[in-house]
Amino acid sequence: MITTSTFGSGVVGPYTGHSLALRITIATLAAISCYNAVELVILVFVTFAQFRGPYFWSLLLSALGIIPYSIGFLLKYFNLTDAPALALALITVGWYLMVTGQSVVLYSRLHLVLPNPRILRRVRTMIIVDACLLHLPTTVLTFGSNLAANNAVYIAGYNVMEKIQMTAFCLQEFILSALYIWETIRMLRLDPDRGKRKIMYQLVAINLVIIALDLGLLVIEYRDLYILETMIKGVIYSVKLKLEFAVLGKLVLLVRGGHIWKPEAAAIYRSHRRPDDFPDFVDATRVTSDLTHAAAPRPRSHPWMDSEDVSIAIFEHADPDAAESSRDPDPRQRTGHSDASHSWSGETQTNNSAYADVERELSPLDFTDSIGKQKSDLLPA
Repeated sequence: MITTSTFGSGVVGPYTGHSLALRITIATLAAISCYNAVELVILVFVTFAQFRGPYFWSLLLSALGIIPYSIGFLLKYFNLTDAPALALALITVGWYLMVTGQSVVLYSRLHLVLPNPRILRRVRTMIIVDACLLHLPTTVLTFGSNLAANNAVYIAGYNVMEKIQMTAFCLQEFILSALYIWETIRMLRLDPDRGKRKIMYQLVAINLVIIALDLGLLVIEYRDLYILETMIKGVIYSVKLKLEFAVLGKLVLLVRGGHIWKPEAAAIYRSHRRPDDFPDFVDATRVTSDLTHAAAPRPRSHPWMDSEDVSIAIFEHADPDAAESSRDPDPRQRTGHSDASHSWSGETQTNNSAYADVERELSPLDFTDSIGKQKSDLLPA
């Protein structure tokens, strides 16, 4: 029978219990974590066209960190090595990459929904400060608990620090997920596009799943189920990375289709952004226009319509008053069609005389003189 004390052991040294179910659980959870990590690494290299950018590297390193983390605990719990420092080193390096790397993955795509440099700087500072304040003390206490001769003080400190760092890292991910959910819900209220709304719903869903998984991990930690907590952590982080990889990459579609940002946030972002500061998916060497100003919309050309059809369409939809005021008093001096036909066709004018003839034929007739003459004839002299 597996008891709470059985799960709670394992902080120091290998697992010395006799529970076959627990040994199978440890091996199964480690295998699932490694499988998800290897699959994610393969997907990253197959999916990305360019192997650069914070999103690519944070996703790759975080996925790779799960592998030494899980293998290190296998070596430790099953006593598969005579060098405990090796297992501790693998666990520590994998833990660094897995936990902080997952936060960096969320941060690397946060600017796509939250273009506020001030908030982004604060989030980046939070990640860096938490990494220094939480990783380093926990590492010292981990090595001291397992390698020091008099390790009672280290074990007592580790039991406290383990809960602190778990809570702090979960709060960090709660903040990141809350920012995604808040901004995505705001965008959902403003954007009627169904394609974009589907991506936004998925983004909200994965962040809610991240919060739920972190809460479950905290419950396991505060119940002092150390072995179960350390092994299931790798599975949870691998699942979270796969979910983020499936949805966060789609945010690029929202960028290409146009953001729905608050005007004040967009103004702040433009004022702080350098001209050469493009997202990691943009090849700056191929940019030939000014991306800080939107180009004027260009009407679609209709290749199946010839020039006469275009002129007829323009005449049928033209404003009579505007056409009358803009008409040239001498039609023979015209050299081309109107500016409206220029903007409609979007092509270089090559046969000005043809357009002029069509416009003369289709120019509105003035019947006011004839009507007035008929009225004068009908009136008695």
